[in-house]
Amino acid sequence: MMRRRPVGLVPFEAMEKGSPKNQQTRLCILASLSAFFWIFLLYFYFVVLGRSTTVEEPVVSEPVKLESPFVNVESFPARVTDARVVKEKPPPVKPVRNTAGERVVAYPFMRALRTGENKSDPCGGRYIYVHNLPPMFNEDMLKECKSLSLWTNMCKFTSNEGLGPPLENVEGVFENTGWYATNQFAVDVIFNNRMKQYECLTNDSSIAAAIFVPFYAGFDIARYLWGHDISRRDAASLDLVDWLMKRPEWGIMGGKDHFLVAGRITWDFRRLTDEKSDWGNKLLFLPAARNMSMLVVESSPWNANDFGIPYPTYFHPAKDEEVFVWQDRMRKLERKWLFSFAGAPRPGNSKSIRGQIIDQCKKSKVCKLLECDFGESKCHSPSSIMQMFQSSLFCLQPQGDSYTRRSAFDSMLAGCIPVFFHPGSAFTQYTWHLPKNYTTYSVFIPENDIRKRNVSIEERLSQISPKQVKIMREAVINLIPRLIYADPRSKLETLRDAFDVAVQAVIVKVTRLRRNIVQGRTEYDNFVEENSWKYDLLDEGQREVGAHEWDPFFSKPKDEQRDQSAEVAKKSWKNEQRDQS
Repeated sequence: MMRRRPVGLVPFEAMEKGSPKNQQTRLCILASLSAFFWIFLLYFYFVVLGRSTTVEEPVVSEPVKLESPFVNVESFPARVTDARVVKEKPPPVKPVRNTAGERVVAYPFMRALRTGENKSDPCGGRYIYVHNLPPMFNEDMLKECKSLSLWTNMCKFTSNEGLGPPLENVEGVFENTGWYATNQFAVDVIFNNRMKQYECLTNDSSIAAAIFVPFYAGFDIARYLWGHDISRRDAASLDLVDWLMKRPEWGIMGGKDHFLVAGRITWDFRRLTDEKSDWGNKLLFLPAARNMSMLVVESSPWNANDFGIPYPTYFHPAKDEEVFVWQDRMRKLERKWLFSFAGAPRPGNSKSIRGQIIDQCKKSKVCKLLECDFGESKCHSPSSIMQMFQSSLFCLQPQGDSYTRRSAFDSMLAGCIPVFFHPGSAFTQYTWHLPKNYTTYSVFIPENDIRKRNVSIEERLSQISPKQVKIMREAVINLIPRLIYADPRSKLETLRDAFDVAVQAVIVKVTRLRRNIVQGRTEYDNFVEENSWKYDLLDEGQREVGAHEWDPFFSKPKDEQRDQSAEVAKKSWKNEQRDQS
């Protein structure tokens, strides 16, 4: 009797001799596995490995227009998805992703933006990179300081890091330290020397929140305004732009993260034609310069690439305590004059109200007047000017040859409440340094109230209650730190001076622009450059300007504005000549 073998012991060879039907099934399975293997291999090679070669850097594609009130950013590439670059490049910055998960271009400033998010770094988001310019753009000018002005020996005013010679406190008007005979056009060198003490300088431009160009633009134009042709006036500006555009730092944003300082009014840098008789140079009209931000002591209300910063005063403290002592002294002063004015009439300017202001002051028993005219004048004495301001409750600040006056800052330094007659003299001008609500620290009397209605200044100021006057004066005194430039050879401990405020404002501006570019959005809707003065007056979240109560002050036809601006600059220089004669 034969025994049946267990199934598990059937030899392998016997299984191989199965039916033809089973063999066909096994062949189909093997063919399917082979096909799947090759499909998977091809997918891995072309899709996975193909994606890994993508370099996550900006890829040049058709530009997308991102409008901005400050710059034209058409040169930035459009958003790209799944772009492939075969050429090998350095490790990239990790790209940002929007809420939909779409990959966006990794702009070269992404590292700087991320640096600002590093809370453990006290300089995060505050780093400044300073270009190492050839000395022809700055230091060489100081070596030739006698040529910086036809009427003034600027050598003494460029001493002490740009502060000028120390002022003696003979009459007890000043303090014993921190006071200098500072020239009103010396901001170029003061600002540059303050920058050398900035606590967050970096040699790595990729982490810089902004890039500073230490070009002495004001000193440059001052040398050549009289008796030189336009090629001479433009030479340094053209050379500067050529030098900058060859630098790798320029390529980060095409200069839109660059800023420079000029201690003169904007009209000296806005020549409209190439006629020799036309005024100034064309620095601010150069295409590359239009990308940069230029800080000037008076900006244009109709252009977007310049920003107003304070004129320098005589006070340059080295430490906080010097500021506190001065503020306390200004609070305690007895002020015997209701209002005062230091200035000269402008008989050649039919629109000036200075003559009427002087007449009103002469007729008033509560007004102190310092007449500034040819020859010897107490207006040229810092102690006389500051003494008058310290003894007054209100200080009249009508337009000078242009919208602004250094006198406005001298008066506020003395704790005197400024009275303005044109919004371009302060309110639309120094938006970084002065409160948006101008009624907290100043009085506004429209020019036409004086020119056409013969409003009494004394009567208008007398209507302000003593309690309100005290509140306003305290507001002015509290503003003092941000309106002065500290001694460049030191650093205030806790207070922020005019330099600190300006640098922070530039950083905020550049950072906001970078974020808007990344997000593919604009700062404002329907931006119109000729309305530039309105945008800094907008409330948070507003994206469009409309009609404004100050429109009549800035609504002249553009050609008339420009012609008047050139004439303004010429008159400013003529009066500088008069003051020095």
